[in-house]
Amino acid sequence: MALALIALGSNLQQPQSQVEKAIQTLASTPGLQLIRASSLYATAPVGYDNQPDFINAVVQVETELAAPQLMQWLLDTEQAFGRERPFPNAPRILDLDLLDYDHMQLDTQLLKLPHPRMHERGFVMLPLAEIVPDYVLHHALANGQTAVEWATRFEHDAVRKLA
Repeated sequence: MALALIALGSNLQQPQSQVEKAIQTLASTPGLQLIRASSLYATAPVGYDNQPDFINAVVQVETELAAPQLMQWLLDTEQAFGRERPFPNAPRILDLDLLDYDHMQLDTQLLKLPHPRMHERGFVMLPLAEIVPDYVLHHALANGQTAVEWATRFEHDAVRKLA
C-alpha cells in the first residue's frame, strides 16, 4: 500500500458540495482508503481572475493503485463530475491533483511527482500543513522544510479556512 496526497478544488455548481462529494467518492472507492481530510478553504482564483472563488482541500489516502493508475482514476473522476477544460485555469466543477505518491519522483506526460507547483500554492500548502504538518517538501526552493514551515509563507494570502 502506498500513501498519496491529493488536492481537491471546485468553483462551479455549489463548490463546497462538489469537494465534499469528491471526498466521499474517494473514501468509498475500492483500492483507496481515506486516512485524513483537511478542512475546506475558500481561495481566490489563480491565473484567470474572472471567475468565482474556489473551495479547496487536501486528503491523504492509502492505495493499492500504482501512481499512473491513481492519476488516471483522478482524471476519470473529474470527468464523471462534469469537468471541462476549455482553457488553462478555467472555472471547474472539480479539480483533482496528485501531489505526492510515496515520495516518488516521476516525470512523464501523464504525471509529474511530486506536483511541480504545489509549493507555490497557499490553497495546497495550508490544508496540507493541517493534515500532514511534518511532510517534507523536496522542491529545491523549499530546502527540506516541512509543510507547516513552508505554509507560513501563505498565511496572509487570499486563502481562508472555513468553519
